[in-house]
Amino acid sequence: MDYMKRALELAKKGIGYTNPNPLVGAVIVKEGRIIGEGYHKVYGDNHAEINAFLNATEDVKGATMYVTLEPCSHYGKTPPCAKAIVDKGIKKVVIGLKDPNTLVAGKGIKILQEAGIEVTVGVLEDEVRKLNEIFLKYITTKLPFVIMKTAMTLDGKIATCKNESKWITGELSRKYVHTLRHRMSGLMVGIGTILVDNPYLTTRLGDSKGCDPTRIIVDSNARIPLDARVLNLESEAKTIIAVTEKANKEKIRILKEKGAEVIITPCKKERVDLTFLMKELAARKIDSILLEGGSQLNYSALEEGIVDKVNVFIAPKIIGGNTAKTPVGGLGIAHIKDAIALHNVNVQLFGKDIMIEGYIRKEGRNNVYGFGGGDRNS
Repeated sequence: MDYMKRALELAKKGIGYTNPNPLVGAVIVKEGRIIGEGYHKVYGDNHAEINAFLNATEDVKGATMYVTLEPCSHYGKTPPCAKAIVDKGIKKVVIGLKDPNTLVAGKGIKILQEAGIEVTVGVLEDEVRKLNEIFLKYITTKLPFVIMKTAMTLDGKIATCKNESKWITGELSRKYVHTLRHRMSGLMVGIGTILVDNPYLTTRLGDSKGCDPTRIIVDSNARIPLDARVLNLESEAKTIIAVTEKANKEKIRILKEKGAEVIITPCKKERVDLTFLMKELAARKIDSILLEGGSQLNYSALEEGIVDKVNVFIAPKIIGGNTAKTPVGGLGIAHIKDAIALHNVNVQLFGKDIMIEGYIRKEGRNNVYGFGGGDRNS
């Protein structure tokens, strides 16, 4: 049995619940038998290693632990896991990914080695990086990981000439989008989407209860209607309205009275400064954003360089129309050589729909999602 693969599967159980912490799984093996398993279930609670100890069916002394991320070495919301591993008498630790967070940065490994524990690092490292791409960017750049999601027809339209957009894609595609909402801590749209569709922007996973992301409305002039659904929901997640300095002060006061949080950004080309907004959202521990914007917001996000990943759903439909909107509007790019190219492209089928997923390479990255490690006690 591949024990690190099992640890990865356990880590995935924490999707949607651990933000802004990583997804971590741990497996304890003794004499070829799994005697304990655990994963990080929720932010602020026990780490994977501690849960594996708590679930152990026998004494773990002399056993091997497989853990997807380097055990933490510092006190945060929980005590250091590296010390617990030493105290429990674990003989060997196999680690998927070394944690370069300045609070850890190999210190957990050093604690283990100094205690005489054999340590192996880098097992299924790429898989661990992929699983924790959100966390790794957030903790090393202090900025959210942004996925731009859009759905379009075969001829590249996101709505008809009459602005109808429901539903371009099929049920399976829409269901997958809700799993993305559950995974991300923020969901961002422009004011145009609110005015046209009046969406709920919640997570609906059928029988299972998903986590609602924080709703982020980019609304330069605070035009959002006070009866908009996003301002009148029974949801644990809050709604943030991002406005500029030119927004009406009285409207801002009323929005706050209705329970919305308002972030005032500088004007950038008469619009919300998205770079400024990303820093403000990260400071609020929003580590990831699903961008479900219209064509103008999508263009602005790409222009500002805040997008890390793109998920494009293509439905086998044709609607045409010179005035029908496309996924990315704005001024556009003048020359093909300057087009934004996707890397590490993956294609999936959802019923009759095709989803193309790819990453936007950023300067300074060794690979598309190689952001480095992070803080497991933030």
